[in-house]
Amino acid sequence: MDFATVLHRMRPDLQRVEERLLAETALEFPLVGDILRGLIASGGKRLRPLLLLLAAKPFRYEVERLVPAAAGIELLHTASLIHDDSIDGATLRRGQPTLNALFDSSVVIMVGDYLFARSAMLAASTMNPRVLAVFARCLGSICDGQLRELFAARRTDLSFDDYQRRIYGKTASLFAGSAEIGAILADAADDQIEALREFGGALGMAFQIVDDILDFRGQTGELGKPAGQDLRQGTVTLPTMIFLTDGKASPEERQFVEHLIRSGSPDDDAIATAVRLVRDSGALDEAHAIARQYVETAKNLLADLPPSDERAMLVALAEHAIARRA
Repeated sequence: MDFATVLHRMRPDLQRVEERLLAETALEFPLVGDILRGLIASGGKRLRPLLLLLAAKPFRYEVERLVPAAAGIELLHTASLIHDDSIDGATLRRGQPTLNALFDSSVVIMVGDYLFARSAMLAASTMNPRVLAVFARCLGSICDGQLRELFAARRTDLSFDDYQRRIYGKTASLFAGSAEIGAILADAADDQIEALREFGGALGMAFQIVDDILDFRGQTGELGKPAGQDLRQGTVTLPTMIFLTDGKASPEERQFVEHLIRSGSPDDDAIATAVRLVRDSGALDEAHAIARQYVETAKNLLADLPPSDERAMLVALAEHAIARRA
């Protein structure tokens, strides 16, 4: 089964999630509400709500129980992006102006906080204490990942373990939580809930590594943000880490990229040169191979689920994580 088939089959249920998301943007401040609706409408394939729904599919699947949690997960993700953009000073997200580009930072932070609150209210509406515990853990993990990224900025001495912990918190924890919540609400057994949580975590790790690769491969039109943005912000991701540590670069090339990261130079030509050096070194292929390992780990975690269309859809989602171009 391919990912397009998964989206086709799940479209009616994802549409219910979409409607719930849009209902959450009904603010008393029309301009902010309009911008939030635009941000949510440009939100892509809804991978986290989709994962939550798919994790429930092999068990007692009742979509009305799942929609509030799925919408809450997506609002939590959106709120984290708003705060992330504010911290980074980003002006473009998914090809659209960010709130940060249009409003004072205090307004942006308050809107992000509002969405965090609304996402928590949606999680609470499930009336399930385990769901609330997972949701709270996800929020804590996201903050931990963002703090790790902030304190690691412009450092070139980070280890692979540092990187893994950072991206698990910032990205993979919400994938893990999405799968776990879906399985909990579908009354899966505890061992199945744990397997799906680990599946989501491995999937999220692969997803973030591919995101980091796309920052070097893609163009602004495809990514919705400028290429080389991680280097511009002094964020060392896996491709750069491999370039700097695995003998991919000459001493002069390594010194050039290290200086760019540490100095925070805004020079577009220097960033373009650094992107080209990393891209041409083979580091992207090596990073992609690591993402593939995470996907294989994720697929192996589904082994205890009986062969079915539901399991095939989860496998297709895992494969999509490393096949995507944006």
